[in-house]
This record gives sequence, C-alpha cells and structure tokens, in this order.
Amino acid sequence: MSGLAKTTVLVEEGGNQTRKRSFTHASNEQIKKDLNTKKIKTEEMSANEKKSNFSVLNPNSNGTLKMSSTSSMSKPGATTKKLVIKNFKSKPNLPENYQETTWSKLKEAVIAIQTSKAIAYSLEELYQAVENMCKHKMASQLYVNLTNLVEAHVKSNIEQFLSEGMDRQVFLKRIDDCWRAHCRQMIMIRSIFLYLDRTYVLQNPSIHSIWDMGLDLFRHHIALNTLIQTRTVDGLLLLIERERGGDAVDISLLKSLLRMLSDLQIYQDAFEHKFLLATERLYAAEGQRLMRELAVPQYLAHVEKRLREENERLLHYLDPCTKWQLIHTIERQLLSEHLAGILSKGLEALMDGPRSQDLTTLYSLFSRVKDGLNELCNHFNAYIKKKGRTIVIEPERDKTMVAELLEFKEQLDNVVTACFQRNDRFLYSIREAFEHFINQRQNKPAELIAKFVDLKLRAGNKEATEEELERLLDKIMVLFRFIHGKDVFEAFYKKDLAKRLLVGKSASVDAEKSMLSKLKQECGGGFTCKLEGMFKDMELSKDINITYKQHLAATQESGGLELSVYILTMGFWPTYPPVEVRLPAELTRHQDHFAKFYLAKHSGRKLQWQATLGHCVLRAHFAQGNKELQVSLFQALVLLLFNDGDNLSFEDIKTATNIEEGELRRTLQSLACGKARVVTKTPKGRDVQDRDQFAFNADFTNKLFRIKINQIQMKETSEEQKATEERVFQDRQYQIDAAIVRVMKMRKSLCHNLLISELYNQLKFPVKPADLKKRIESLIDRDYMERDKENPNQYNYVA
Repeated sequence: MSGLAKTTVLVEEGGNQTRKRSFTHASNEQIKKDLNTKKIKTEEMSANEKKSNFSVLNPNSNGTLKMSSTSSMSKPGATTKKLVIKNFKSKPNLPENYQETTWSKLKEAVIAIQTSKAIAYSLEELYQAVENMCKHKMASQLYVNLTNLVEAHVKSNIEQFLSEGMDRQVFLKRIDDCWRAHCRQMIMIRSIFLYLDRTYVLQNPSIHSIWDMGLDLFRHHIALNTLIQTRTVDGLLLLIERERGGDAVDISLLKSLLRMLSDLQIYQDAFEHKFLLATERLYAAEGQRLMRELAVPQYLAHVEKRLREENERLLHYLDPCTKWQLIHTIERQLLSEHLAGILSKGLEALMDGPRSQDLTTLYSLFSRVKDGLNELCNHFNAYIKKKGRTIVIEPERDKTMVAELLEFKEQLDNVVTACFQRNDRFLYSIREAFEHFINQRQNKPAELIAKFVDLKLRAGNKEATEEELERLLDKIMVLFRFIHGKDVFEAFYKKDLAKRLLVGKSASVDAEKSMLSKLKQECGGGFTCKLEGMFKDMELSKDINITYKQHLAATQESGGLELSVYILTMGFWPTYPPVEVRLPAELTRHQDHFAKFYLAKHSGRKLQWQATLGHCVLRAHFAQGNKELQVSLFQALVLLLFNDGDNLSFEDIKTATNIEEGELRRTLQSLACGKARVVTKTPKGRDVQDRDQFAFNADFTNKLFRIKINQIQMKETSEEQKATEERVFQDRQYQIDAAIVRVMKMRKSLCHNLLISELYNQLKFPVKPADLKKRIESLIDRDYMERDKENPNQYNYVA
C-alpha cells in the first residue's frame, strides 16, 4: 500500500478547548511492533509520495484539521481485535492561493507590530505559517516581501525628522524613540520569522539576518541621511558640551543614541572624529585660559578632575574604542602643551613647601605624557642646583651651610620617596646636582663639613643620642661623597681630631672610630692611615705613661708633680710650629727626666715638646678656700708668676714667660676678663694693653672646687686657613709629580694631550690644566723627563 499514514491524537489545552495535532509516520518498509499484544501494520511508502499533509488554514481551526477516532475497550473475556492504519488513497495538496493567503496574514501581523496594534493571530499560528512556507520553497519570496515591508515602514518614519524648526532636544528624543521602537519591532518580527532566519538565511551567507536587515535599513534610510545625521551628531555634541560645562543633561538619552550609532556601525565615521575635534578645541582654549588664571596646584587639581570626568563619561555613555584618543587629547592639550609653563611657574614653590600632595599629583600627571618625566627631572635638577648654589656660594651663610645642606638633602630624599615613587632617575639627578653645586666654591664646603663633624663629635655636644649621632654621621658622609677636594677635608678634619684627642674633648671614642671606619670605607685605607696612626699614638702614649709612673714609683723621683706625656708621631699629626717658652725649673726637670726615660727605651728618636698643646691642673689658695684650676700651659705659666709677686705688668709677664705677644694677650684676657677672674686687671676693660697691671685675685669665689678656665680661642684667621690650604696644595703637587712619573715610566713616550688625559683619570682632586703644565715643566727641569727633539709636544721618560 502506498501513500501517507496519518493518525490524530486528541490533546486537551486550556479550559474545554480541544486542539488536534497531526503526526506523520512514514517508512520505506513494513515495520512490525508489539504494542500491548496489538500489531500495527504499516506498508511501504514510495519516496515521491513522502510529503506532509496540511489542513486548510482558517481562524477557527488554528491550522489543524479536526479528526477523531474512538476505540471501544475490550470487555473481560472478549476476543482481541486488531487496529489497522492505512495510508490516504490520494496525495494531499496545498490549498489554492496558499502563498498569497498566508503572506497576507503574516503581513497583517507585521503591520500590527509596526503600528503597535493587537495581532489577530496567535504567534504559534504565525510561526507555523512561516515554517510551512519555508518547507514548500517559498522562503526566498517570503524574505523579499518581509524586507520590502520593513523598508516601507522605515521610509515612512523619515518625514518626521526633516522639519526645520524642531528643537534639538525634541529631535534627539524623537530619534531615540524611533530607534527604540524599531528595535522592539525587529525583535518581535524576528521571533515570528525565526524559522526563516534559521534555515533560509543560514543557507545563504550573502543575505543579512532579519535583525541585521532591520539595522541595515535603519542605517541606510535614517542614520545615513545627511540632514538627520548632522542634526543628531550636533545635538549629541551640544549635550556633551553642556554636561562638561556643569549643566544637568539626560545621560540615558546620550547613552541610547551613542549605542545606536555603535550598533549601526557609524559611531567612528559619523561621531567620533567630530567629538574628538570638539574636545581638542575645548581643552586647548581651557588650558590656555586656566594657565593664566590659576596657580599651579589649582591647575593640576583641575586637570586631574577633567581626566576623572572623562573616564566617567567613558563608563556611562561613550564607546570604549574612544578611550585612548580621548584621554590622549586631554593630556596633550592640558599637559603636554604646558609642561615647561607649569614647571617654570610652580615647581619652585611646590618644592620650597614642600607640598607633598601637589608634588605627587604633578608626578602622576607628568608620568602620563611623553617626555613629561624627563622635563620634570630637568627642572628638578635645575631647582636643586639653583638653591644649593645660593647655600654654598654666599659667605654669610658659612656658619649654617652644612646644616642647611643636610636639611635640603633630606627634604629632597623625602620628596623623591613619597612623591616621585623613588624613581632612580630623580635619585641620580639629586646626586648629580649636589656634586655640581657643592664644588662651585672650591675647598670651602670640604673645610666646613670637617668643622661640622668636629662640632658634633666634641664632648660638649649634648644634642643627640649615640643612635642619632650615628645617623647624622651617615648623612654627613653622603655630603662628603659629593666633594672633589677630599684632601682638604682630610687636612681640616685631622687638625680638629688632634685637638679633640689631645685636649680630651672627644664625645665618644666609639663615635670617633665609627667616623673613621666610614671614611676608610669610602676612600680606602690610604686616606685614613694617618688618622688611624693618631689613635694608635694615643693608645701607645697611655701605655708609656703607665710605664713611666711605675718607673717613678720604683726610683721614688716623683717630686710631688704628676706628669702625663703624649708621644705623637710627626708624620701622622698636623704640623705645629715650635714655640719656645720659659718653663719653671721644676717642670723643666720633669721634662728632661721623661726624655731621658723615653730615649733610653727608644734610641735614635728625637723629642720635640709642643707647649701650645699642654694643659695643667693647679692648686690655688683663695680667701674662701682652696680650689683647683684646670688651665692651659700658657695660663699656668702666667699664674705661677704670682707665687713670686702679687702685681705684675704686661711687660714683666711677657719677659718672664717668653709667650708670643698675641697669645699672651688672649691668655691674660681669659684670666682677667672671663667668667672665672682669678686675676684682676688695671685699668678694667676687655682688651689687654702694654701698660696694664695684673694682680692675683685673692677674693675670687666660686661654688665649684675644680674650675675650668677656658682659653680664649683665636678665631681661625684667613692666614691660618690659607696655611692649611697651602699645605693641601703642596701635598697635591707631590701627588701630581708622582702621577706624572708613574705614567711616563710606564709609557716611556707620550704626547701632551694624552698625558693630561691620563692624569685626569688618576688624580682624585680637581686640578687645572695650567697647574699640570707647571708640574710637567718642573719635572723636565729636574731631569725626570724631557721634550722630544723632533716633536716639542712629545715627552720622553728619562730613566
């Protein structure tokens, strides 16, 4: 039997409504199947008859043909009956005008969707109609009809946007409403024509999907209309400009319309370029105006605020693809164009504060733009050099120079750490700038740093604990590294260290040795060997004094006077000019006795006594009672004269002691004009004159038993400073000579320029070419080297 086998099954839906669906069974051969002992027999169907049967579509039947079949239940004991299902005797055909009738119904539904009216048919019925048309090869015409219908509707919407006098806000609202309605309609239409979209459209890659077809038609007829597009983009730009100006605008409208442009794929061509040009014009004018009106901190805060606002716009309504160009435009117009202006106008004020928060903002903003950090670093370097030079060059600031430099360096370090993210470029810039300005004034910074260290290491300094002193020494070493003339520092440091060691004014031996180890680590053992020798002399002297006291105790020759002697190696210690003074016989006898004792142990050595470095403790008898006076040797020599007479003239004292006149005047001032006046002067006054008379003050009173009478220190005169500098200069001559001989001995023959270059590499202190030339001439005169006979610019080593 050929044909289609068809059964109908009753399905209950809703209330009492019964809907029938048809299921088609087809097979190429007869299939036997056991269904509760009942057999359903199906005969083979021919392939050309294998087609679905469709009922006539009418509103009442919802596209199905109602059929019913009943079967009576078998009674117990009755015989079993067989149910045989047979094919239709004739092939089912489509109703006449099926395509036109079905499309008419679909068209009516689409127009109802487009006009926002109720659809007369159920969506299931419409979907089934589309499916049926597709299965009967009507899909192509169906797609064309649907496209024409949607296109006609889109065209009908154009007219409302072409009126001239429409307000921009109203226009944008209409466009947005039209777009939203179009999207809703296309979603609804696509749900009905989904079978068409998933079969015919997928099988034909050259045609758009129903959704893309709707977008394409809206884009072509509305969005790409020159007048509509211009008005839309201009309206959007106006809204964004108003929002940037602080006005309240409809953000949802902006977001919807910009999303529309993105969905229609005309965002970049139609909107983005104009938007970026408008942004550039706005911020170019704003940057120029605000640079004139605002101070730098306020300007930086404004730039930061603008960047934050634009990032929020990107989050709220702008397309993400605009981000890089938008932010780059703002950075260029508000920052890149004004880098030098911002730094020239405000960096110095920010650094002088220092205004850490503003500097952090400055660094953060400048790091966003090309060459921003380079420009910042250059101005930062120039600021350091300018301010540092004022500290170093001005002589009136010498007393506070080192303290100011330490404070300045600490301030810069804090700025780089807290504000500039400890950027290595800025750390190097600090070092380079300090090394530049601190050597603008030759030798003086090295001298003042040495004196500052002396001040901090003296016993009288109670400003800091040991930990604080150690940190301070570390900071001083940082300044020390920047100095070119380290030999100048050594000369002054050695002189001050000698005073601290000999007079016992050192605050801490540990601190002294810590400073020495820092210098050794920085400059090497050659730099500190003499300083270490000074400490070694002090330790050996203690041992010698112990041995000498044991010797005196053994020989019973103490004589009531206790003598302590420091034996100083002449090469380690500063050079002191020999001073000849008249000592009391008792003191001379003890000196000679010690010399005899020492030379007996160390033959071949020579002792030279330095009276300027000696100090004594005297017992004095006053009306109030006995006191002990801690004085220098010169003060002691003057006071001992009053054992032989109560009144002495200036000339008498000078003749008896043979002390140099200037030193004697300062000594008498300390005794007669200081806080502890154990001697009276006639006439009274601060200065000591040649005709002044001096008398022992028996009525002197003081609550202390041991009284220290400070020597009036002569301020270091320019001559004394020049003498120290001259010694440094002389040492440098020897170093230059040694370097020239070393180079020439190794090279044998060398031209002038190469020799000068080699010397600059070897010498660690600043030197001028003229000084090098003088030393070369000196060595030629002394036959260490000679000029080449054929080439005067060539030198030959003389063995």
